[in-house]
Amino acid sequence: MKKVLVICGATASGKTSLAIDCAIKFNTEIISADSQLVYKGLNIGTAKPTNEEMRGVKHHMIDVVEPTQNYSVCDYSEKALPILQNLLTKRKLPIICGGTGFYINSLLFDYCYGNVAADEEVRAKYQKYLEEYGKEALFEKLKECDSETAEKLHVNDTKRVIRALEIYEVSGKRKSEQNDKLIPKFDYAAVAVNYPREELYERINSRVDEMFECGLVDEVKNLLNSGIDENCLCMQAIGYKEVVEGLKNGSLDSTMRDMIKQNTRHYAKRQITFFKKLPNILWLNPSEATPETISEIING
Repeated sequence: MKKVLVICGATASGKTSLAIDCAIKFNTEIISADSQLVYKGLNIGTAKPTNEEMRGVKHHMIDVVEPTQNYSVCDYSEKALPILQNLLTKRKLPIICGGTGFYINSLLFDYCYGNVAADEEVRAKYQKYLEEYGKEALFEKLKECDSETAEKLHVNDTKRVIRALEIYEVSGKRKSEQNDKLIPKFDYAAVAVNYPREELYERINSRVDEMFECGLVDEVKNLLNSGIDENCLCMQAIGYKEVVEGLKNGSLDSTMRDMIKQNTRHYAKRQITFFKKLPNILWLNPSEATPETISEIING
């Protein structure tokens, strides 16, 4: 098995800068695993790295789709996995960097959903249902038979909604009842920077303040003025949805900014909970989060 490096964890924990340091040290490239960085035009609210911040390191899976598009985990893995495999073929160390756990898992693991094979007839039936009645009606069907899985999915992620319905119809069991096995595709090393909670929250608050100083409100206005509907999947991201509401209500005040900070802190907690379940992950103190330490981990 070939080695892959994963740098993951909570938002504002310094993943990007650490990944770039490592990419320079190992002379390699970075595959972004962030569900918002895929969208063109969403820069400030996503803390998208600038060309200057990238320091000449090639980044993949950034600015790959228009903000009007719905982009699922399946879409991501279909495009990102060949990039990872190509880097391995060139004997480079792929660095996966991001905070979207499902994106990372889609690259690292083969999923075995209770050994439920695909059923094209059932899948086609739900695809037709989607086309006739819409994504909201399809999502309601999933809620009826598997509310637990529905809570983990977005209404726009129709591929995974259809897959969950397919699993239920074929096996008679809900996807949430299946024992999903994480079967590694690669030998990987995964690290996350473990800031004390209060320090992490301070970093999040400072980042949100910086976003406003850099023009977050104007970015959202420009997206809306360019024809991006407020209901698009990309506009549901933290920072964007709150500003949209603020613009609608005429309340672009400190309360809106505080709400973004609070929602981002809650999101960071969910990220930490998710990544704690990633097999073999190493949590590094900030002082340990260096390319030298990671080199020892990879070669150890």
